[in-house]
Amino acid sequence: MLSPRVSPMRRPVRAAAVPVAVALCGLLAGCAGSGAAEDGTGGNGNRFISGDGNVTEFTPGDRKSVQDVTGEGLDGKPFRLADLKGKVTVVNFWASWCAPCRGEAPSLNQVYTENKPKGVEFLGVNFKDAKDNAKAFERKFKVAYPSLFDADGRVTLAFREVPPSAVPSTLVLDRQGRITARIIGATTYSKLGPLVTKALAEK
Repeated sequence: MLSPRVSPMRRPVRAAAVPVAVALCGLLAGCAGSGAAEDGTGGNGNRFISGDGNVTEFTPGDRKSVQDVTGEGLDGKPFRLADLKGKVTVVNFWASWCAPCRGEAPSLNQVYTENKPKGVEFLGVNFKDAKDNAKAFERKFKVAYPSLFDADGRVTLAFREVPPSAVPSTLVLDRQGRITARIIGATTYSKLGPLVTKALAEK
């Protein structure tokens, strides 16, 4: 049983649920609700609930490893999360059809740019999207770190031990590849930065 320290919770946005797929929606509340594509991807069945930015932090004894995650990048190259072991890693779940993802993109880039020289890595997981739209998103927001292409949601399912639960969501992994913090919903520079700094301070 996880014993996370949870920041005060606010009731998440709720909407009529129309599941994308039963298995995925059992894992991700982010698959259900209103908020269909707004930028040309409409009609692909995307539905999501935007989280409220709630943060959960996990003590070292309660952290779950996600080192077995593999996938293919938007650039077509294979990727193994285990290759980043030894570095603090931030994993962000996003989609081009998700308005809050567009809002948080500058903050993610800023935290990445400031912390990469300290050995921090970032990885995006592009969830149930069209590859061309995802690449256009990265160009528009000048995303400097790689993303896995997760058109069918299988990569996201690999995080089922501590599911992201909404799009966007962000996970901070310690140097052992274990989840030390989770943000459900859009993040900000002032929220994500201290979590990364805290993970870096751990020995």
